[in-house]
Amino acid sequence: MSRAKIIVIATMLAVLGALLPISATLYLSWQRASDIESARLLTIAQRGIERARISLGDAERALQAAHQLTSPPCSTTHIRQMRLIEMNTRSIEDIGYFSNGLLKCTPAGLILREVRQTPIEFTTDNGLAISTNIIPEVNGGNGMIGISAQAYKVLIDPARFADIILNPEVQLVTATRNGKLLGSLHDPDPELVQQLLAGKRIPYASKVLHDKDLIAVVIEPDSGIAAQTGREMIVLLPLGLLMAAFMVGLVVWVSRKRLSPLGELKLGVDKHEFIVHYQPLIELKTGLCVGAEALVRWQRPDGSMTRPDLFIPLAEESGLILPITDQVVTEVIRDMRHVLQADRTLHIAINISAQDIKTGRVLNVVQAALKGTDIQPQQIWLEATERGFMDIEAARTTINTAREMGHAVAIDDFGTGYSSLSYLQGLPLDTLKIDKSFIDTVDTESATSSVTPYIIEMAKALKLQIVAEGVETQAQADYLLAHDVDFGQGWLFSKALTAHEFIAYYQANRAQHQDPH
Repeated sequence: MSRAKIIVIATMLAVLGALLPISATLYLSWQRASDIESARLLTIAQRGIERARISLGDAERALQAAHQLTSPPCSTTHIRQMRLIEMNTRSIEDIGYFSNGLLKCTPAGLILREVRQTPIEFTTDNGLAISTNIIPEVNGGNGMIGISAQAYKVLIDPARFADIILNPEVQLVTATRNGKLLGSLHDPDPELVQQLLAGKRIPYASKVLHDKDLIAVVIEPDSGIAAQTGREMIVLLPLGLLMAAFMVGLVVWVSRKRLSPLGELKLGVDKHEFIVHYQPLIELKTGLCVGAEALVRWQRPDGSMTRPDLFIPLAEESGLILPITDQVVTEVIRDMRHVLQADRTLHIAINISAQDIKTGRVLNVVQAALKGTDIQPQQIWLEATERGFMDIEAARTTINTAREMGHAVAIDDFGTGYSSLSYLQGLPLDTLKIDKSFIDTVDTESATSSVTPYIIEMAKALKLQIVAEGVETQAQADYLLAHDVDFGQGWLFSKALTAHEFIAYYQANRAQHQDPH
């Protein structure tokens, strides 16, 4: 008999054996479940408010920095200074200088056409003027949130106002005190949101949290309360239904553990559900495949794949990124051992976490994995995002040790985090990888298009190898080659491949570029 049938039969027997106590149990369980779910939704709403305040805080700091600029407005120096403010402020997408209600310049340069200041829809308690659903011409028509103070305005992607980890069935909206929407998560129904903002009730579990000049709205299907009610009933069932309570409790416990994002992640780590795909790295001058970046993928028992952006932040927050990295190292050595032994010029780049950069723990893991494999240390590159270099002294120690062991070290996704020229000058890096968001602006009029050559020249000045991520068009490749960028990776060359697919791709590439003489 299946587990589902056992649960159904046990529940039916329990109901037949205790009709009277079940009536009271149902009411008490529903009441307690409602309280628990209400508290959970309140916590989510508080997290939404906190995330929105982070974005507002970033905007305020960027505007304050802009107001302190002393160079003549829209001069070359002034535009460069605005560009630095934009690059060093994580949440903002663009910044502009206005005079007499007209946009005069942005980090991309002077604005020659007439662009008027958008109407202010809300002003925060500390004086930030907010305009919603601004449609810049350069971003494909996607709505942005504008935040201004005096002569400057910054643009922020609405997604940043609700960017938290949340179960997909729960929907979140953040808005201003007067109901202007700032950001949302999981596509909430606009009509339901407006009803809640107007103080009306809806046929779903929900929570509206007012916090000074912000509002957070959380909506969840009633199935959440129903599941919680079942758990509470198990706790309150009389002793005569102990067996039924035990079986239902076991199912609920296992289901809750299995369906919890952190629980699923722990289970995935325990069951070694993480695999590695390989993104080929191409030398732009020759078209030769010289290596690959090892990209972790979470393959679920049903064969489906969970995107890295859905589990990597949780893994880093919980510390599970360390055993995941260890599994990646093991997989890379197992997958690529023979091809790395056969070609000493080939390398595989492994991404390591901020915690590993801080402690250097992963170096021992890599060293142990390489022992007895005849793979040379220089064939294993180590990559870390800018977050890993926040503690610059610890990072310098780890990087020096890695390089002494023979590994090359790269800074990944450059330009999207916290690093600056002073960081790069202070770290003994080998390679700089330009984030895809900058490569996407090549040959466009994007506000960040002028940043790409700046990054390239900066890397050259520091004598770093340059890798361009996310190369998708021949025009991008031609531009990068013309600017002496060393390597590229992206869909123009190949998608991320399984181990067997990558080896086949590498061998075909080498055969294609083999000297016929």
